[in-house]
Amino acid sequence: MMSKFALKTLDLLQPFFRILRIDYAMMRKILETKLTMDERRTPTIFASDASNKKKDSNQFVKSLLIYVLYGLILVPFLFFGNNYIFQISLIFGISMFILMTSMVSDFSAVLLDVRDKTILHTKPIDSRTISAAKITHVAIYMSMLTGAFISIPAVVMLRIHGIAYFMLFLVAIILLILFIMTITALLYIFILRYFSGEKLKDIINYVQILLSVGIVIGYQIVARAFEIVDFNYIYNFSWWNVFIPPMWFGAPFELILNRDTSLGMMILSSLAVIGPIVSVMFYYKLMPAFERNLQKLMGSTEKTKPKRWNMNAMWEHLFCRNKEERQFFRFSSLIMAREREFKLKVYPTLGFSLVFPFIFQFNYLNLHTFEELSHSNMYFTIYFCMMFIGLVVMMLQFSSKYKAAWVFQVTPIVHHSSIYSGTLKAFIIKLFLPLYLLLSIVFLFIFSIRILPDLAIVLITAILHTLISYKVLNNRKYPFSEVFESTQQSGSTMKSFLLMFVVGLFFLVHLFFSKIIYGVYLYLVILLVTTIISWRIVFKMK
Repeated sequence: MMSKFALKTLDLLQPFFRILRIDYAMMRKILETKLTMDERRTPTIFASDASNKKKDSNQFVKSLLIYVLYGLILVPFLFFGNNYIFQISLIFGISMFILMTSMVSDFSAVLLDVRDKTILHTKPIDSRTISAAKITHVAIYMSMLTGAFISIPAVVMLRIHGIAYFMLFLVAIILLILFIMTITALLYIFILRYFSGEKLKDIINYVQILLSVGIVIGYQIVARAFEIVDFNYIYNFSWWNVFIPPMWFGAPFELILNRDTSLGMMILSSLAVIGPIVSVMFYYKLMPAFERNLQKLMGSTEKTKPKRWNMNAMWEHLFCRNKEERQFFRFSSLIMAREREFKLKVYPTLGFSLVFPFIFQFNYLNLHTFEELSHSNMYFTIYFCMMFIGLVVMMLQFSSKYKAAWVFQVTPIVHHSSIYSGTLKAFIIKLFLPLYLLLSIVFLFIFSIRILPDLAIVLITAILHTLISYKVLNNRKYPFSEVFESTQQSGSTMKSFLLMFVVGLFFLVHLFFSKIIYGVYLYLVILLVTTIISWRIVFKMK
């Protein structure tokens, strides 16, 4: 039903496609087939047990209810008065985060679909028509998703700010969708131009990860473009503002509704129109090259290089108790390093753990000097690097190659506790420890070596918290043995969220002991002994 409505709406734009020399009749037929096939696809945000799905139900349409709820996030910003550039910049910053992460997680597979190479490219169909079908396919779903996301805020803004504000918002959101889709496609075109095969797939994976983390950092940049004077946000144009797309879309509101005709506002307003149009033109010109380079995704060009020094072997012998545990440590390390879907699910979370401590440092510096920061107890913000340990430990159960888990059952394992103990040690050493060491180096530079005992406490606390997370979340299943689509079952996601409060409890205990003379050293000893004993009890060799 939804696909028929989308196609009838698309028919109204038929002259536009003909101007671009696109075979509209063929493109429509391709889209009709793709939309029919999409009824079987489960979006990332609405993953659920496949056995409970109806065969003819479109899971994407159901997932739009989730985006309706996400739209409630925007409503409070609509009451920020008449400083429209501040208000809309924040609204579009959040919108870009939600829509672009959805684009990356759910629709990158559509843009990079190589099945067309063997099905459509063997037929007399122009490559521009195939590329136009791809981008239009994504545009249909992005429009539906965006419509659900802004539905509630649109009703509120119509009531509060009137019809002019509402119509301007609709135009701006359409331009935003065009910008997000084409910028993502252009990014992939650039990567496809210079890389190939397995290396290309890895680069795309890391780009998706950096995109998720980078947008969170972007919030801070947007907020720092404004100054607070007598509790009012004052905006002064700076040259670097032209590199912040959310501010492009906020400027027309200030220009048209508040009649701010300053040079900076006119520059940003023009970018809100020019940016999306230029990106669409670039994509149109590069479409044939994009389709040609997609051929690289169909082959593997990865060459394994011999390593002179095996770091894994060193870690294995230092921290693993027996041969079995070393084997599972090695196995888990390889899975975490090589499986792209696992990295796409987990690495952004680790990126947030790295970013959040510094966000609070920057916020502190808004009101204090660097010297005051260095003598403060803001080093406790390093506890934010532990906030997502529970979520990552939960993800250790899942893999895109979950069907290969039969290997656990046919392997003659003597100590079954070695399976998860080796996996958890691999997570701590290969994923958490590099992040923690990087934070520690920066924190030692800021706060000096006086915080060295506190950093040791945080490391041991992280190990203990990993163990607690395992006990809370483990359902006696082998690691990497479950399909990713089942991550939202059994309340595991809620449990991993509640484990964040355990981190808060550890922080309060640490803060309490820091007020006592030599209390930090006493707490360090207690924590170390507790962690060693707990680890041995949980992973007893039977």
